[in-house]
Amino acid sequence: MTSIQTKADELLRLHTSPELLSVVNVWDVISARAVADIPETTALATASHSIAALYGYEDGENIPVELMIDMIGRIAGSTDLPVSADLEAGYGNAGETTRRAIGVGIVGANLEDQMKPLDEAVAAVKAVVAAGRAENVNFVLNARTDAFVKAGDRPVDDVVADAIERGRAFLDAGAACVFVPGKLDLTTVERLVEGIGQYRVSVIGVPGSLAPATLEKLGVARISYGPWTQRVALTALADLAIDLYANGELPGGTRPLN
Repeated sequence: MTSIQTKADELLRLHTSPELLSVVNVWDVISARAVADIPETTALATASHSIAALYGYEDGENIPVELMIDMIGRIAGSTDLPVSADLEAGYGNAGETTRRAIGVGIVGANLEDQMKPLDEAVAAVKAVVAAGRAENVNFVLNARTDAFVKAGDRPVDDVVADAIERGRAFLDAGAACVFVPGKLDLTTVERLVEGIGQYRVSVIGVPGSLAPATLEKLGVARISYGPWTQRVALTALADLAIDLYANGELPGGTRPLN
């Protein structure tokens, strides 16, 4: 088995490489194995929204942290690849939640700022970084700012300025990367990369997002897909059910991935 520190070092390398790190989010062991078995997969990332949905909870730290830690640990234990976990805003104690995540084999995480006062958000980042050091792991924090998610009707220039200010503060506090979710256009991504740094910006892929090849040329570090991967899988399941109810058949070429 690959050591946890070796996995952490590899995850950091993947984030800082000129090549875009593409992570296809997973939510349980079988989805993790299906993605991990694809040769192009270099790392895995969990989606908190998808794991919460798996257990019947709404997103937003409504799932008991014990259930979340158990599932991300099962995912980490199913592969030798480095696994980054979506830890939402830290479930009330970002440092302790990170320590528990490391204990089950997680080597990186997303952490939401939820647009809390900047000093509070920076303190949470520092707590995650400190937890990694205490566990002797170079934990790879993808610190998330919700500047665009919570932008409302604010002017784009103000939102970009907030994202850059927070991103720089998170990097100064020890984060490896800054996650700026939202449907971002090319000009906005260019401004974020210029303001935060090359290979320091992480984005989410949603329908209509910029192509990964374009993001790579712009100097983006990472793209992930959050709950959309589970939504695609569930859409396929729902469409199959409709076909079967209409006297359809199972599609040919279906692989026994479970």
